[in-house]
Amino acid sequence: MNKRSLSPSARSVSAVVSPSKKPRNSNQHDAHFVHNKIATADNAARVDADPPLGKLLASLQNPTLQAQGSAVVYWMRMEDMRLSDNRALSQASAQAKLDGLPLIVLFVFSPQDYVAHDRSARRIDFTLRNLRLLKYSLAKLDIPLHTVVHSPRRDIPPYVISFLQSVRATLLFANIEYEVDELRRDIRVCELAKKQGITPTYVHDKLIIEPGVIKSQQGRPYAVYSPFQRQWLTVLNADRDKYLAGLPPPEANPSSIRDHPTYRTLFDSPIPDHIDGFECADRDQMTVTWPAGSDAAREMLRKFLYTKSRSTHVGLSDPLEGGAEPSDKRSRALVYKEQRDKADRDTTSRLSPYLSAGVISARECVRATLDLLGVKNVKADRDSGVGMWVQEIAWRDFYTHVLVAFPRVSMGRPFQEKYADVKWETNQAHLDAWKEGRTGVPIVDAAMRQANTMGWMHNRARMIAAMYLTKDLMLDWRLGEKHFMEQFIDGDLASNNGGWQWSASTGTDPQPYFRIFNPYSQSEKTDPTGDYIRAFVPELRKVFGKDVHCPPPKLADKLGYPRPLVDHKEARVRALRRYKTPGSE
Repeated sequence: MNKRSLSPSARSVSAVVSPSKKPRNSNQHDAHFVHNKIATADNAARVDADPPLGKLLASLQNPTLQAQGSAVVYWMRMEDMRLSDNRALSQASAQAKLDGLPLIVLFVFSPQDYVAHDRSARRIDFTLRNLRLLKYSLAKLDIPLHTVVHSPRRDIPPYVISFLQSVRATLLFANIEYEVDELRRDIRVCELAKKQGITPTYVHDKLIIEPGVIKSQQGRPYAVYSPFQRQWLTVLNADRDKYLAGLPPPEANPSSIRDHPTYRTLFDSPIPDHIDGFECADRDQMTVTWPAGSDAAREMLRKFLYTKSRSTHVGLSDPLEGGAEPSDKRSRALVYKEQRDKADRDTTSRLSPYLSAGVISARECVRATLDLLGVKNVKADRDSGVGMWVQEIAWRDFYTHVLVAFPRVSMGRPFQEKYADVKWETNQAHLDAWKEGRTGVPIVDAAMRQANTMGWMHNRARMIAAMYLTKDLMLDWRLGEKHFMEQFIDGDLASNNGGWQWSASTGTDPQPYFRIFNPYSQSEKTDPTGDYIRAFVPELRKVFGKDVHCPPPKLADKLGYPRPLVDHKEARVRALRRYKTPGSE
């Protein structure tokens, strides 16, 4: 969840629990489970002092003498699931053509990593659905896509090397994943590759501007968004060709590859129907709500840029459904500045699942804004709708830069270590009520039920729900971070962590004394018509006016809607006290 992120015919939604996955550790108190995953301050500091990205990049230097190979392998990951505008894939294809060798694509499923990273069943199913389309497209180019489910995760590096040897490949291409575990895995792959005369090439692809480029005048990474964003825009516009250039899809292999005794069998590698432990119970609904494929992503981008928002698409809906009114003056993108925080219409792009999975590149999204405006320089200002939307992409870059420079944030540590001792409540009943959307605060409950039914949430609603958990209920932000990852189809560690720490005031640029949302006033601003609440909280479907934002007790009792768990004013005082003196009650 970014502070601001890229973020549906309306139907009432009554489900309040997720149908998407079986709960893990259901007999264990959530707080205990999360706290067991928090690194010690000393261990986190050691990783911060020597970030793993630097180690990976150093390991790529001075490769050993390359042995003669018979193929080039591209290792596809969960974050780069597209054929066009994919740097590692494009480079792998070009090298294969130059050397007169066939290109082979590898994808490794790692269930242990999915558990460790709290991946949702919806995200894993989205991966499978996209892979099926990719396998078909690659097969038309006579390029095999080999998939394997591999455990334990510590043995993935030797497995990759073994696979390269089995296909007699001495060149490996992959896009960089920036999380600590993934970087450590790839460092190990490089170490093993060099011993076997294999040359690995890892490429920056996920972001517009890669980590390490944008620094303060003191040569340090930024910990505040605004100055980061200003330099991000300056660097980008100074070298647009470098940062925004599109890349072609891979060229076809010779058809003779299908007669090769080893390579022909790779075409028969199946895409699993599911990954054990990550069965997606609402797959049919997710398939409609989040259609797979780059073509679908591009059409969603086009609709955002060139058509108006619709109140009919607040709830579960098909984003590709026709009927949106074209407009060259009032499209969702052009009025994004004024409308982005409104949850009672489809005001956002809904592209976050596609960006998180790399089904569409961030570069393509930014290039599309240049075409929309007919300009050469990228706009990322606060004065226009398009500028505000491009800032969402800058936020995505920012939080990944923070993850790389301060990897402790992916180890359960607060960015602001001074708030490590803030006293959190351990009320499991409150946590369960928040998860299920029965806190008695309509905007929070609508948000949580949207997550439970759509696997996604409007960004302003994410902020309100997160602020309520951490400031009103005073529950540990890491509980919310974990739950969002387990629910969302767009779960991204850096953005989710950054958004949660922003809401909890433990992250970059914290303002604990001012950043405490009043959920009721936020509700009136975010859902002025009440349509968002009525779409997801059926108990209130016949309530209009201000009562929909804060139902009087008698009305709530009559409708079977819960009363608020806590009094906001009292909770605010408690939160201020505990942040002022971390560790105090």
